[in-house]
Amino acid sequence: MINILILLFKQVFVIFICGITGKCSERHYTVNITLNIKPKKLQKKSTIILGIDPGTVVMGYGLIEVSGSSMRLIDMGVLKPGKIDDTYKKLQLIYNTVSGLVIKHKPDVFAIEAPFFGKNVQSMLKLGRAQGVAIAAAMRHGLEVTEYSPKKIKQSITGNGNANKEQVLQMLKRLLEFSDDPQYLDASDALAVAVCHHFQFNAILGPASSKKLKGWDDFIKNNPGRVK
Repeated sequence: MINILILLFKQVFVIFICGITGKCSERHYTVNITLNIKPKKLQKKSTIILGIDPGTVVMGYGLIEVSGSSMRLIDMGVLKPGKIDDTYKKLQLIYNTVSGLVIKHKPDVFAIEAPFFGKNVQSMLKLGRAQGVAIAAAMRHGLEVTEYSPKKIKQSITGNGNANKEQVLQMLKRLLEFSDDPQYLDASDALAVAVCHHFQFNAILGPASSKKLKGWDDFIKNNPGRVK
């Protein structure tokens, strides 16, 4: 296409000169055109992951930006729908909050903690509804949804599926290099969901990911790059 444009330009130029000078020998009016077109460098695309820890009393959210194998904390916090008495207004607040986070941060991926099965049926029903409206908000904006069990998240972050919330938080502080403790551990739980998703889909652990770890010390020994 570029060669055709150059040829047309040369022809027009020669015709123009002929009209002025009356000399139409093309060899006297050679047009040398050099195009300096530099290929655009492909920018490495980063990925933003939104993690949600669903709840009707406190809902946690966490966002990270991933570029290659590096992670950066964008934001984390909580929503407290428990202050609202009306059940359906709580669900509406959850939906609107998740939708607002998607609009503001434009995540590429949405991950959420799956509700665990407990003995209290009513609590399970409420938690399932909270999870459902959060998922609906994400899908409304075209995001694919991935669920992770609490044990899977803890295993991914600490190497121990039975780790407590404080252990998960301490590992996240090392991975994402932040020092302030969140007011609510629901926020760090949601952040763990996002980090878990990154680990699951980017194979950071490599061959070590398939090994069964015996605990925290074993995890650190097998994954020195995850602890700074």
